Amino acid sequence: MGNASSLKNHVETSRKTGVLNLSDSNLKHYPDTIDVLHPFLRTLDLSKNKLKMLPKSVGQFKELKIINVSNNALENLPEELNCLSKIDTLQVNCNLLKSIPPLNNLLFLKRASFEDNQLNVFPNFLCELKHLEELNLSKNNITQIPELIKHSRLVELNLNQNQIRKLPAELAECSRLKTLRVEENCLELNGIPKELLTVSKVSLLCVEGNLFDMKSLLALEEYNIYMTRFTDVKKKMF
Repeated sequence: MGNASSLKNHVETSRKTGVLNLSDSNLKHYPDTIDVLHPFLRTLDLSKNKLKMLPKSVGQFKELKIINVSNNALENLPEELNCLSKIDTLQVNCNLLKSIPPLNNLLFLKRASFEDNQLNVFPNFLCELKHLEELNLSKNNITQIPELIKHSRLVELNLNQNQIRKLPAELAECSRLKTLRVEENCLELNGIPKELLTVSKVSLLCVEGNLFDMKSLLALEEYNIYMTRFTDVKKKMF
């Protein structure tokens, strides 16, 4: 941000629009002056800065629906984010997160992205958010998907570029899951459950770049069942 005057102008404009965009503003610290917008703000974009932390006061933006803090240097998220019950889009890509606090109160969260962090564990609470449709956990260090995934209402799950060795059969129980991306992991062919190919709702399964030859997968009888489902979906699109 060029100067205090410029930030003040942004704040005044945001009172009227409900949108505050401070992306790529060279911020090293969270600007406390924006806290006066707690009653008004619906969209907050702090991406592409140099922030190392978010204050607890961020939990007071009760009207927020969209928050983007991607491309910073955040090592953790404040538990107070759980107070933002109206959030439907949360973007925390390209940070230094090793864990995510349980944000069980984000009941209306539809889209969440934690791409390119340092997560080792798939956060269980994400499986139980009933409105969560799109989840991106790609480019982390996650080693397994919890059995709780069967409770999720996800439509799309991206786990590309992690360290997953086996997919749980419970993925086939996901009632709405259509797209599953697990490219460039550590999957062996026997790490793909037959149920995922035969009885799941998944119509787009991306598994390239794992520890098996794709020809071996294509040769499976179960894969033919999956391809029939994939082809049927394609026909409905055109």
